Amino acid sequence: MQTSNGVNKNARLFADNYLKVGKASDIAQRRQRTIYRTFEMLPGGLAWGALFLVVFLSWKRPIWISFFIIAFVLYWLTKSVYLYFHLRGGYKKMREHEKIDWLEKLKGLKFGDWEDIYHLVIFPMYLESLEIIRESFLALQKSDYPKDKLIVVLGCEERVSQHAQIVASAIQEEFGSKFFRLLITWHPDDLPGEIPGHGSNETWAAKKAKEQVIDKLAIPYQNVIVSSFDADCQVFPKYFSCLTWHYLTAKRPLRTSFQPLPLYINNVWQAPIFSQIFAFSASFWHTMNQERPDKLISFSSHALPFQALFEVGFKQTNVVSDDSRIFWQCFLHYDGDYRVQPLYYLVSMDANCAKNFFKTVVNTYRQQRRWAWGVVEIPYFLFGFLKNKKIPLSRKFSLGSEVIAGHFSWATAPILIFLLGWLPLVLGGPDFSQALISYNLPKIVSRILTLSILGLAISAYLSIMLLPPKPLDLGRFRYLVFGLGWLLVPVMMIFFSALPALDAQTRLMLAKYMGFWSTEKVRKS
Repeated sequence: MQTSNGVNKNARLFADNYLKVGKASDIAQRRQRTIYRTFEMLPGGLAWGALFLVVFLSWKRPIWISFFIIAFVLYWLTKSVYLYFHLRGGYKKMREHEKIDWLEKLKGLKFGDWEDIYHLVIFPMYLESLEIIRESFLALQKSDYPKDKLIVVLGCEERVSQHAQIVASAIQEEFGSKFFRLLITWHPDDLPGEIPGHGSNETWAAKKAKEQVIDKLAIPYQNVIVSSFDADCQVFPKYFSCLTWHYLTAKRPLRTSFQPLPLYINNVWQAPIFSQIFAFSASFWHTMNQERPDKLISFSSHALPFQALFEVGFKQTNVVSDDSRIFWQCFLHYDGDYRVQPLYYLVSMDANCAKNFFKTVVNTYRQQRRWAWGVVEIPYFLFGFLKNKKIPLSRKFSLGSEVIAGHFSWATAPILIFLLGWLPLVLGGPDFSQALISYNLPKIVSRILTLSILGLAISAYLSIMLLPPKPLDLGRFRYLVFGLGWLLVPVMMIFFSALPALDAQTRLMLAKYMGFWSTEKVRKS
């Protein structure tokens, strides 16, 4: 590791101009802008092209498309089985890691002085209530890591200063002396070149922590790990000791981000059933991805070395999906020598819950669309791959194709499986209706999909095991209702997964760029 705040002066600090691009119009050169714009149109073009082709072939070549549909559904059944084993493996490791005394393991390390490691914890907030922020801070206070090694920042927005000041004052009064440092920062409104939101707020907070604490006290950058959290994120008790152990034992800690498992259970019993199911579906998806570390990309709450964050010029302030963008910034800056290491340890956040059922439905759609807006990483890294010739081609293809295929499937697979699979029967005409395949197609597809109910049953069981204790005022049949709610998954995957993703990709294709939308967080009494 490098050993001073004067990080290698010959490092490529802020030298990679293409790393700062937010969208095609940010590029001055016409030819380069056209290339980037073409990459922006690619995901939406692939998704809509596939859907159009299925409809067209259902009309013109119904027999061909029927065999394709059967093969496609079989492929997804096989993939579901494959992912189930990853889910099972990830769940088992998570339970094992919950039981480990990570602080004791740190004390037993024969290399690296863990007591020199500081944690910079950033909570960017917007309109979250004092109750939500306070519970996040209480979770920090209950963690087993020495509190005199925690530098905590509550990042407030000046544009909502009237609300934020009340929350910030209460937090400062209760927790001001509980940690090594507690900073309240105020992100200015309307800074040029910024998108107001999580990323720009967090970058302002990180820079203020650097100026007021890290540089002022001459703390070596490599001794600081940054945890990037949402305002509602609550760490489990051993999070920081687990993170520190993995940081000190990583092969290349300064070239590694660390991804804990997100669990959306803070308010899960207050959320509608569809929101509960969708929250666990998201957690299970990330648990499965943890089992493929070579394909892992940072998402939501994550951690990374402060030195890496500094060397890439901090998070971009002109993008919405800052949590995944910071990975690609580091990956391109370090010529592909950057990875994400899974932490099989939990942090918890809120399930989507608004003031009423209809608002929760709308907010769930908008949240999924914001997550799906991570599709903007595709033009970003494709353009970066063209610029950076030092990254091995195999690494570019492996990681890039995985992301492209993932967004394509996100927008199209549920629609292809549950809706368009029946189109040949409608559009195929009288000749197709006389063919044997027209009689067998719905039977084959329905039987294959029926097998997927086993996967839903497994998911229901695991989710019940992860639920927090049920409030006493809820009926005893609430667990049964929760379990049966998993039967809604096929419908939910269309309306709260495929359509928001297709919406996001279409907006990008048409250059209708999205701003940051902050999910409303409600805790019902």
